[in-house]
Amino acid sequence: MPAWINTGFYDYQKRFSKAHPCILTEIPLQKRTNIQVLEQQISAETKKIKSKIIKGSKTIALDVRGSLWSTETLADHIARWQQETSTVNFLIGGPDGLSQECLASAEKRWSLSPLTFPHPIVRILLIEQLYRAICILKGHPYHRD
Repeated sequence: MPAWINTGFYDYQKRFSKAHPCILTEIPLQKRTNIQVLEQQISAETKKIKSKIIKGSKTIALDVRGSLWSTETLADHIARWQQETSTVNFLIGGPDGLSQECLASAEKRWSLSPLTFPHPIVRILLIEQLYRAICILKGHPYHRD
């Protein structure tokens, strides 16, 4: 990742409490060589993604075709998830998106926007929205900025 992406992500990550950390698990992309190998590479990435998902956790796939949520709706989801599980996984696809298997196994599909964003930028948008939603739940004034 470019340094500015990491700087942006880590700036928000350090704002999360130790009781409710936001942990980034990165699955490195395999080098894309040709279209015939692409399906095999996506399949291998899917296996790696699924191996990182903790049993009993919630999984949300970020997908341009998913439901659009307001920040308040996200806060409502987070409040409910906190009652149901200790871990929520947010899947961000690479340049080729997430596999149909990842999308099908997710509890929800969430679209940040009808626009398509580069996956590194989605990382920052996601963590900022998670932080903003948690601030709403805590009554912290950040969400009014």
